[in-house]
Amino acid sequence: MVVYDYYRIFYYVAQYKSFTKAAEILNNNQPNITRCMNNLENELNCQLFVRSNRGVRLTPEGKKLYEHVSIAFEQLQMGEDEIRSDRSLESGMVTIGVSETTLRLNLLDTLESFHTKYPHVRLRMQNHSTPEAITALENGLVDFAVVTTPLASKKDLKIIPLSSFREILIAGMKYQYLSVRQQSLAGIQHIPWISQVKNTGSHELYERYFYQHNLPFHPDLEAATTDQIFPMIQHNLGIGFYPENLALEPIRRGEIVQIQLDEDVPTRSVCLVYDKTRPQSIAVKKLISILSGDES
Repeated sequence: MVVYDYYRIFYYVAQYKSFTKAAEILNNNQPNITRCMNNLENELNCQLFVRSNRGVRLTPEGKKLYEHVSIAFEQLQMGEDEIRSDRSLESGMVTIGVSETTLRLNLLDTLESFHTKYPHVRLRMQNHSTPEAITALENGLVDFAVVTTPLASKKDLKIIPLSSFREILIAGMKYQYLSVRQQSLAGIQHIPWISQVKNTGSHELYERYFYQHNLPFHPDLEAATTDQIFPMIQHNLGIGFYPENLALEPIRRGEIVQIQLDEDVPTRSVCLVYDKTRPQSIAVKKLISILSGDES
């Protein structure tokens, strides 16, 4: 029997002041418990218990040992309890790098279901553009990211496509006349354009899109994230691309209009990204499996 087992038995004998009670708690037999404590006393070359018909009590040496053993054993118990709690998803923390767009397009329903099923797992959202989310992931500041394409593939990152979405060109009511008939990109270049700032995936996508149609892309107004674009368009500061699913209801309410284009707008994807080299908690693994459709 290993020394840890001796100290475990010692802890329960000392706590309950009884070999018989310790045997019951440990699902063992009293002669074996007594033998182990005799062995421990022999190894330490001192008496730990005073035995009597009324039970046992600690000697001064036993009390000193118990002060240390109780701290160590209770810490071990706490560690075991935390692991069991994590395995049953009764605790834990998941930090996600996400934009408001991907949150609304893909995550909210799944997060609601996950939170209902595992209410003790805390969820922390960090609002990022795609490049910011990837940087946060590489620096270990988030457990995984849910971002939109275009997305540069990197060796240590696992990229899982979750869904595709389409963006449409929208405008405030000041530009309602542009929705009367289909427009060409060249024909509306004189209108103020709103886009995300440079060094974001969205800006890169539309810069390439305009270039493919032999046009420069020079937005008049720039926003840090896609969700900042909508109120700027709604207040007639310019026109810009916005996810169709998120624009349909404001269009129905007459808050904005859609501008139909001659040119096809590229389809985009929402992707889940995590670092393959970094260990993941049970809660993180579970949420990733749910989002990616791999839940067993």
